[in-house]
Amino acid sequence: MADGSVLRVGTLNLASGRGPAGAVLPADRIARAVAGLDVDVLAVQEVDAAQPRSGSTDQAALVAGALDAVDWRFVPTVAGTPSPVRSWSPVEHLLHGPGDEPREPHYGVALVSRRPVLAWSVLPLGGGRGRLPVRATDPRTGRPRWWWVPDEPRVAVAARLAGLTVVGTHLSFAPPTALRQLRAIHRWAAGLPGPVVLAGDLNLPGGLPARLLGGVPLVRTATFPGHDPRVQLDHLVSLGASPAGPGEAVGLDVGDHRALVAPVRGGG
Repeated sequence: MADGSVLRVGTLNLASGRGPAGAVLPADRIARAVAGLDVDVLAVQEVDAAQPRSGSTDQAALVAGALDAVDWRFVPTVAGTPSPVRSWSPVEHLLHGPGDEPREPHYGVALVSRRPVLAWSVLPLGGGRGRLPVRATDPRTGRPRWWWVPDEPRVAVAARLAGLTVVGTHLSFAPPTALRQLRAIHRWAAGLPGPVVLAGDLNLPGGLPARLLGGVPLVRTATFPGHDPRVQLDHLVSLGASPAGPGEAVGLDVGDHRALVAPVRGGG
């Protein structure tokens, strides 16, 4: 980035590899879907590792391979399998990267880079007490029912590149908790080598995240639900990075949100 070259930053909610019909896709189909993204750094949310429901695939490594990434990190927030029945436990301060073999089911976020990463850092954001109503099958009866799903812990992960830092995250579905987490990221980002781009599913609508951060939204368009987007929950927000052209939303054959990609210039 020191020469002013353009870097394309993106975000994708992978939804544990589920396709448009709601079923988890085979690993090769996930890889083909992601490989079509023209992106240098990608923040990925709802990432499985060694989960039976997704074929025990290391999805962060899968995405990294599909993008020909030179470095990546997976940050699990949950040990076990997220489900309407809490059978998982929170995880903090773990970073998995190339060469790390997942040995038990985890779930969290990832940050993948085609450019060399100079340093990685993680900010634990905690969770909230809110519960999300979700209609899903009861494994005991095989019938659909409403569940009150508890919130899980959240984190932010930062990759420092030459001239730019990219922060990836997935904030709480409860707006008051998401706002608290966003403010924590804002304070943290002020101490990171700038400029900074925040990328992720922030679970906050429209222009609100950029206004609260005092940043510039790199893409303004609806992203959710992916098949017929009506609200923008996914964001790329510049904190000092110069936009290098228009961003875009990209519909993929994986995930339940539209991906976002935007070009930026970093510092010298």
